[in-house]
Amino acid sequence: MNIDRRLALMLLAAPVLFILAFFAVPFGVVVLESLHTSGGAWGMSQYVKLFSSWFYLETLWFTFKIALWVTVASFLIGYPLAYYMTRIVTSRWLRRLLYIIVITPLFTSNIVRSFGWMILLGRRGLVNDTLLATGLIDQPLQLLSNELSIIIGMTYIMTPFMVLTITAVLQNIDTTLEVAARDLGANWLTTFTKVTFPLSLPGVVAGTLIVFTLTVSAYVTPSILSGGKKTVMSMLIFQQYASIFDFRFGATLSVTLLITTLLLITLYRLAGKPCARKPEQGIAT
Repeated sequence: MNIDRRLALMLLAAPVLFILAFFAVPFGVVVLESLHTSGGAWGMSQYVKLFSSWFYLETLWFTFKIALWVTVASFLIGYPLAYYMTRIVTSRWLRRLLYIIVITPLFTSNIVRSFGWMILLGRRGLVNDTLLATGLIDQPLQLLSNELSIIIGMTYIMTPFMVLTITAVLQNIDTTLEVAARDLGANWLTTFTKVTFPLSLPGVVAGTLIVFTLTVSAYVTPSILSGGKKTVMSMLIFQQYASIFDFRFGATLSVTLLITTLLLITLYRLAGKPCARKPEQGIAT
């Protein structure tokens, strides 16, 4: 074994041990815990309990539905903003200012941001007061304690991750490719759809995966903005561990959420492979 290989193994040793100690081993414990019955014997009764109840299945579906909507909303907001920052803005100081504006919310606690949205979306909050003052509505809208409030709050929290991920890819795309497309007669829309967007797909895929997985596991924002009227899987898991003290069923919920998320991510990656192709050559009007 040469020196370079030994050095590489030594450098890999620390992160591998860290992953084993703080992820693999705890996850293995959780999996084993979920395979025990309430009496302590081995069995699948906890999974039978989960999949035989519509309440838990509906909660699982609601969790992924929220994550999907947040991912779509973050993409629709984040991609144009990332494109504007990397392609439209030419001033260096203005671009830095936009980066600061995007990054600054990440330094604020999710709890603070969630309570901020409670103030904005309340019956006497800024949104309802503005709509009432302009005469667009006659009575305050119910914007809190529902699915919409969770989507709004989570989109606000997750959009910076989408922007930063897509921006990192867009700023590394060779602009001469876009110039060449325009020289060949392509308009802005054709250049974007045939060159820029396909080349930025790695950032889109990475951003959507980050937003989706973080939203699926989010606890603070859904629990605050839902007002207890809507339940996601993370809230159920917390209840099982902290309130009911049913660690075995809490482990079952955790394993089911993780495995289902990994399965959906795998299907998403497989479905996205055919789309990850190079821009078409010979662009013409």
